[in-house]
Amino acid sequence: MMDITQMTTALFEFLSSPDRNWSLSTFPFMVSFLIFFAIYIGINRYRQGWTKVYVILFSLFFAFKANGFLMWLLPITTISSWYLTRYMMRLRRGKVRRIGLVFVLLTELLPLLYYKYTNFTLEIIHELLRSNFSPEKMLLPIGISFFTFQAISYTVDVYKGRYPKSAELIDYAFYLTFFPLFIAGPITRAEVLLPQVQTPKDKVEDNLVYKGLWLIICGLIKKALIADYIAQYNNIVFDAPATQTGFGTLMGVLGFSVQIYFDFAGYSDLAIGVAALMGYELKENFKFPYQSLNLTEFWHRWHIALSTWFRDYLYIPLGGNKKGEWRTYLNCFVVMIMAGLWHGASWMFVVWGLLHGFGLVVHKSCNKLGLKRIPDNKYTKSVSWLITFSYVMFTWIFFRANDFATVTTIFSNIIYGVSLSDAYRFLMEYPLWLAVVLISIELQSVRVADYNWLERKFVNSSWIVKLCVFAFVMQMVINLSYHSIQPFIYKQF
Repeated sequence: MMDITQMTTALFEFLSSPDRNWSLSTFPFMVSFLIFFAIYIGINRYRQGWTKVYVILFSLFFAFKANGFLMWLLPITTISSWYLTRYMMRLRRGKVRRIGLVFVLLTELLPLLYYKYTNFTLEIIHELLRSNFSPEKMLLPIGISFFTFQAISYTVDVYKGRYPKSAELIDYAFYLTFFPLFIAGPITRAEVLLPQVQTPKDKVEDNLVYKGLWLIICGLIKKALIADYIAQYNNIVFDAPATQTGFGTLMGVLGFSVQIYFDFAGYSDLAIGVAALMGYELKENFKFPYQSLNLTEFWHRWHIALSTWFRDYLYIPLGGNKKGEWRTYLNCFVVMIMAGLWHGASWMFVVWGLLHGFGLVVHKSCNKLGLKRIPDNKYTKSVSWLITFSYVMFTWIFFRANDFATVTTIFSNIIYGVSLSDAYRFLMEYPLWLAVVLISIELQSVRVADYNWLERKFVNSSWIVKLCVFAFVMQMVINLSYHSIQPFIYKQF
């Protein structure tokens, strides 16, 4: 048996060592959270004033486990963002305060610009100068894109008068460091989380807790059972497309389209579910996006936190659709290019953004040419869905591929290499993988009303049913995903 010295050493090593695989779905986090949550319940019931401090300290520990020494960016951003925003609001209204706003936003953006875009900028400069300089790859702090955008939204909302400037530092620190949101969001506005932080609660509603448990179960199924399993073949296709058949390549692209949804939606479910267990209600981040009948609808359903952020803090300030048709199209391109760059400093993401900008412009143009007058029946819906899903799947190639050579090979395989004989061979070789992908796509056709009904049935079921369902899912995760754990895709952004 492990003696006290070994246990102490192991505990110290765990507490003092960062882990780049650290996330809400890892076993070390789950154990840590159970201990944290047991203490949280006791403190929150009797010493609510200390609860915020306790959560902030655990959130900083969470950031340390994910980032190591680079976690210092989080508390520095928190303190500077809060102080500078308050100082900005003391400035005289008009030009002086607008200059203050620009200064605060630049201060909040500076770490993100430095860590995420320095190398990309240097590469562009040296390509233009045709030099042989190759900058050293810079380590990107995990979660920096998400907490930076939350800080910006708070500053702008306070400046616009959408949110009061009276938030105390401890409440703002809770909001910006809240650990369920740290690795991959969803990006949460101050108006959603801060009022809940500022309102004492000695008891969490049972329905919110049970909904949180439901979301955690859904998140584990999406991430650990579906996304991680199908990722194994997808990685083979995108890492070495030249070795694949045309049909196998096509299946890899289809598989990644399924993987990225279940990976990111699964993480969002986990984050929102963990927050719900603690008594904080966050907004949903996905609404069955693969049911969309056009690209505009897709962006109303996919990564809602990010799409609404760009709508409110970039698209509308640029003029939105209020300054004429061509200005609207330009704004769409600008926003989607910025969305691409937000995902990563790479030409691949720029192209991905351009393609989505182009798709949005085409859809808006077709609406003006009479698209809405086409009869809305099951045939037109089927065609619209097929076109939308195919286009989104096509754009994911640029999102996932490492370079343009990989993209060229993938398209060449699909256009010139698909054959029925390869399809039969693939079915014989990967029957379970194909079944999981097809069933996962079919699950996307579930009606929202049916999903909500299933959620209510779980929430209203007896505690023994909840326990059995949770235990069964956990056992499935442990048994099936042990050898196929994949990092969250959005962890890199």
